[in-house]
Amino acid sequence: MTETTDARGLCRRDFLARTVAGCAALATGAVPYGTAFAEGAVTTVAIVELRPDGTPLPAKPVPKVVKTDDEWRSQLSPLAFDVTRRAGTERAYTGPLTEEHRRGVFRCICCDTALFSSTTKFESGTGWPSFYAPIARENVAERSDRSYGWVRTEVTCRRCDAHLGHVFDDGPRPTGLRYCMNSAALHFVASA
Repeated sequence: MTETTDARGLCRRDFLARTVAGCAALATGAVPYGTAFAEGAVTTVAIVELRPDGTPLPAKPVPKVVKTDDEWRSQLSPLAFDVTRRAGTERAYTGPLTEEHRRGVFRCICCDTALFSSTTKFESGTGWPSFYAPIARENVAERSDRSYGWVRTEVTCRRCDAHLGHVFDDGPRPTGLRYCMNSAALHFVASA
Protein backbone atom coordinates (compact mmCIF):
# COMPACT_ATOMS: atom_id res chain seq x y z
CA MET A 1 0.00 0.00 0.00
CA THR A 2 1.37 3.41 -0.97
CA GLU A 3 1.03 6.26 1.52
CA THR A 4 -0.06 9.63 0.22
CA THR A 5 1.47 12.88 1.39
CA ASP A 6 -0.04 16.29 1.95
CA ALA A 7 1.20 19.63 0.56
CA ARG A 8 3.94 19.80 3.22
CA GLY A 9 5.21 16.33 2.33
CA LEU A 10 3.80 14.69 5.46
CA CYS A 11 2.37 11.23 5.22
CA ARG A 12 -0.27 10.06 7.67
CA ARG A 13 2.30 8.14 9.74
CA ASP A 14 4.57 11.24 10.03
CA PHE A 15 1.61 13.43 10.95
CA LEU A 16 0.54 11.02 13.71
CA ALA A 17 4.11 10.70 15.00
CA ARG A 18 4.50 14.49 15.18
CA THR A 19 1.14 14.84 16.91
CA VAL A 20 2.04 12.22 19.53
CA ALA A 21 5.47 13.81 20.06
CA GLY A 22 3.88 17.24 20.44
CA CYS A 23 1.35 15.96 22.98
CA ALA A 24 4.15 14.25 24.92
CA ALA A 25 6.17 17.47 24.93
CA LEU A 26 3.16 19.39 26.26
CA ALA A 27 2.46 16.77 28.93
CA THR A 28 6.06 16.74 30.16
CA GLY A 29 6.41 20.52 30.17
CA ALA A 30 8.99 20.52 27.37
CA VAL A 31 6.67 22.91 25.52
CA PRO A 32 5.40 25.93 27.51
CA TYR A 33 1.73 26.07 28.55
CA GLY A 34 -0.41 27.54 25.78
CA THR A 35 2.24 27.19 23.06
CA ALA A 36 1.26 25.91 19.64
CA PHE A 37 3.48 23.01 18.66
CA ALA A 38 2.07 21.59 15.46
CA GLU A 39 2.76 22.80 11.97
CA GLY A 40 -0.29 24.51 10.57
CA ALA A 41 -1.39 25.75 14.02
CA VAL A 42 -4.00 28.49 14.12
CA THR A 43 -2.43 31.83 13.16
CA THR A 44 -5.54 34.03 13.26
CA VAL A 45 -8.63 34.15 15.46
CA ALA A 46 -11.91 36.07 15.14
CA ILE A 47 -12.11 38.68 17.92
CA VAL A 48 -14.80 41.24 18.75
CA GLU A 49 -13.35 44.73 19.15
CA LEU A 50 -15.25 47.67 20.67
CA ARG A 51 -16.20 51.05 19.27
CA PRO A 52 -15.12 54.08 21.34
CA ASP A 53 -18.62 54.16 22.90
CA GLY A 54 -18.16 50.54 24.08
CA THR A 55 -20.53 48.85 21.64
CA PRO A 56 -19.18 45.73 19.94
CA LEU A 57 -18.09 45.60 16.32
CA PRO A 58 -18.56 42.45 14.23
CA ALA A 59 -15.90 39.79 14.86
CA LYS A 60 -12.90 40.07 12.57
CA PRO A 61 -9.77 37.97 12.09
CA VAL A 62 -6.67 39.15 13.97
CA PRO A 63 -3.25 37.55 14.34
CA LYS A 64 -2.90 35.04 17.18
CA VAL A 65 -0.36 36.30 19.73
CA VAL A 66 2.38 33.74 20.38
CA LYS A 67 5.56 34.62 22.31
CA THR A 68 8.35 32.77 24.05
CA ASP A 69 8.45 32.56 27.83
CA ASP A 70 11.33 35.06 27.84
CA GLU A 71 9.24 37.53 25.81
CA TRP A 72 6.26 37.10 28.18
CA ARG A 73 8.54 37.50 31.24
CA SER A 74 9.92 40.78 29.87
CA GLN A 75 6.36 42.09 29.35
CA LEU A 76 4.63 40.85 32.53
CA SER A 77 5.11 41.09 36.28
CA PRO A 78 6.18 37.81 37.94
CA LEU A 79 2.62 37.32 39.28
CA ALA A 80 1.00 38.07 35.91
CA PHE A 81 3.41 35.63 34.22
CA ASP A 82 2.62 32.89 36.74
CA VAL A 83 -1.13 33.41 36.41
CA THR A 84 -1.41 33.86 32.64
CA ARG A 85 1.37 31.64 31.32
CA ARG A 86 1.45 28.94 34.04
CA ALA A 87 -2.27 28.83 35.01
CA GLY A 88 -1.54 30.11 38.50
CA THR A 89 -4.00 31.80 40.85
CA GLU A 90 -3.49 34.99 42.83
CA ARG A 91 -4.49 34.94 46.50
CA ALA A 92 -8.10 35.93 47.14
CA TYR A 93 -8.73 39.59 48.06
CA THR A 94 -5.25 40.69 46.93
CA GLY A 95 -5.99 41.83 43.36
CA PRO A 96 -6.74 45.54 42.84
CA LEU A 97 -9.49 44.91 40.28
CA THR A 98 -11.70 43.14 42.81
CA GLU A 99 -12.66 46.58 44.11
CA GLU A 100 -12.80 48.31 40.70
CA HIS A 101 -16.29 49.80 40.28
CA ARG A 102 -15.86 52.44 37.58
CA ARG A 103 -17.42 52.07 34.12
CA GLY A 104 -15.05 50.56 31.61
CA VAL A 105 -13.53 47.47 30.06
CA PHE A 106 -11.37 44.74 31.56
CA ARG A 107 -8.75 43.74 28.97
CA CYS A 108 -6.21 40.93 28.73
CA ILE A 109 -2.93 41.92 30.41
CA CYS A 110 -1.02 40.01 27.72
CA CYS A 111 -2.59 41.12 24.41
CA ASP A 112 -5.12 43.87 25.29
CA THR A 113 -8.16 41.94 23.99
CA ALA A 114 -11.43 43.27 25.44
CA LEU A 115 -12.73 40.52 27.75
CA PHE A 116 -15.28 41.83 30.28
CA SER A 117 -17.39 44.94 30.75
CA SER A 118 -17.97 46.66 34.06
CA THR A 119 -21.70 46.35 33.31
CA THR A 120 -21.48 42.56 33.88
CA LYS A 121 -19.27 42.75 36.99
CA PHE A 122 -20.82 41.77 40.32
CA GLU A 123 -19.76 41.21 43.92
CA SER A 124 -19.38 37.46 44.33
CA GLY A 125 -17.78 37.50 47.79
CA THR A 126 -15.01 35.21 46.51
CA GLY A 127 -12.12 37.69 46.53
CA TRP A 128 -11.67 37.77 42.75
CA PRO A 129 -13.27 40.00 40.09
CA SER A 130 -16.43 38.23 38.92
CA PHE A 131 -18.56 38.75 35.83
CA TYR A 132 -21.74 37.08 34.60
CA ALA A 133 -20.71 37.21 30.91
CA PRO A 134 -17.73 38.05 28.69
CA ILE A 135 -17.91 40.94 26.24
CA ALA A 136 -18.08 38.38 23.44
CA ARG A 137 -17.93 34.58 23.37
CA GLU A 138 -15.42 34.94 20.52
CA ASN A 139 -12.89 36.61 22.84
CA VAL A 140 -12.62 33.81 25.41
CA ALA A 141 -12.07 30.07 25.21
CA GLU A 142 -13.19 27.48 27.72
CA ARG A 143 -11.77 24.04 28.38
CA SER A 144 -12.04 21.34 31.00
CA ASP A 145 -9.59 21.65 33.91
CA ARG A 146 -9.17 18.46 35.96
CA SER A 147 -6.40 19.73 38.25
CA TYR A 148 -6.77 19.57 42.04
CA GLY A 149 -8.99 16.50 41.90
CA TRP A 150 -12.20 18.01 40.53
CA VAL A 151 -13.54 19.21 37.19
CA ARG A 152 -13.74 22.94 36.53
CA THR A 153 -13.98 25.02 33.38
CA GLU A 154 -10.87 27.08 32.68
CA VAL A 155 -11.26 30.41 30.85
CA THR A 156 -8.49 31.68 28.59
CA CYS A 157 -8.02 34.60 26.24
CA ARG A 158 -8.70 33.29 22.74
CA ARG A 159 -6.10 35.59 21.14
CA CYS A 160 -3.06 34.75 23.30
CA ASP A 161 -4.11 31.69 25.36
CA ALA A 162 -3.57 33.55 28.64
CA HIS A 163 -5.11 31.76 31.63
CA LEU A 164 -7.70 34.14 33.11
CA GLY A 165 -9.54 32.06 35.71
CA HIS A 166 -12.55 29.73 35.78
CA VAL A 167 -16.29 29.89 35.11
CA PHE A 168 -18.86 28.41 37.49
CA ASP A 169 -22.64 28.00 37.29
CA ASP A 170 -23.47 29.85 40.52
CA GLY A 171 -23.69 33.40 39.18
CA PRO A 172 -26.57 35.87 38.99
CA ARG A 173 -29.16 36.36 36.28
CA PRO A 174 -29.40 36.70 33.38
CA THR A 175 -26.75 33.98 32.67
CA GLY A 176 -26.40 32.19 36.01
CA LEU A 177 -22.63 32.14 35.39
CA ARG A 178 -19.71 33.43 37.47
CA TYR A 179 -16.57 34.16 35.50
CA CYS A 180 -14.11 34.24 38.40
CA MET A 181 -11.03 35.99 37.01
CA ASN A 182 -7.58 36.86 38.35
CA SER A 183 -6.83 40.59 38.61
CA ALA A 184 -3.26 39.78 37.51
CA ALA A 185 -4.60 38.55 34.16
CA LEU A 186 -6.48 41.78 33.43
CA HIS A 187 -6.01 45.51 33.17
CA PHE A 188 -8.82 48.03 33.41
CA VAL A 189 -9.56 50.85 30.97
CA ALA A 190 -12.07 53.36 32.32
CA SER A 191 -14.74 54.74 29.98
CA ALA A 192 -14.37 58.36 28.92
